[in-house]
Amino acid sequence: MLDDLGLLAGTPWVYVIVGVSVVLDVFVPILPSGVLVIAAATTAAGSDTVADAVGTVDASASAHSGTHLTEILCLALCAATASVLGDMIAYRLARRGGDRFDRAIGRSRRLAAAQKRLGTALTRGGGGIVVLARFAPAGRSVVSLGAGVTHRTVREFLPWSALAGLAWATYSVSLGYFGGHWLGTSWVSPALSVAALFTAGSAAAYLIRRPARHTAH
Repeated sequence: MLDDLGLLAGTPWVYVIVGVSVVLDVFVPILPSGVLVIAAATTAAGSDTVADAVGTVDASASAHSGTHLTEILCLALCAATASVLGDMIAYRLARRGGDRFDRAIGRSRRLAAAQKRLGTALTRGGGGIVVLARFAPAGRSVVSLGAGVTHRTVREFLPWSALAGLAWATYSVSLGYFGGHWLGTSWVSPALSVAALFTAGSAAAYLIRRPARHTAH
């Protein structure tokens, strides 16, 4: 994957691939959008590491480093924007086809419970659950569809979706960038970064489920 992205480094295709993957991830949670973001950031950071290793500390090297820093910032912005776009598409579809999506969610006790907690959280202004769900496996799908089915307003949902997308994109890009800068573009760097991403997802899933456990007791 790093080799393929390396061939596209510095071209708009990197942002297109990442953006499309992040948008579709809300409908197909198994898509490796987080992995792609990390890999793209690792590739960009690895280029800076190579430049430093050969000792090209001159004006061109500084410009080279600045270019890759711009790529990193653009990558984070692209991932965050695509995340919000995907959320809003899912939200709109669920809002328009509410009954159908409501029946689909109702077939799963887990999804129904998550939908109920989401509605309560957003009503009370506790939309932090939207941010947590962005890191949890399939949490983004449940939150976006649930917000549409329960007819939450755009004003209630959009700011939290934007914050969630920005937090997730910043975290993912940072993992890839610092991993690639410190460890290079070998398999070790993306492997550790992906492990850190999944660790954050597991922690988020635990925090989301915890209120339900307390309620059950």
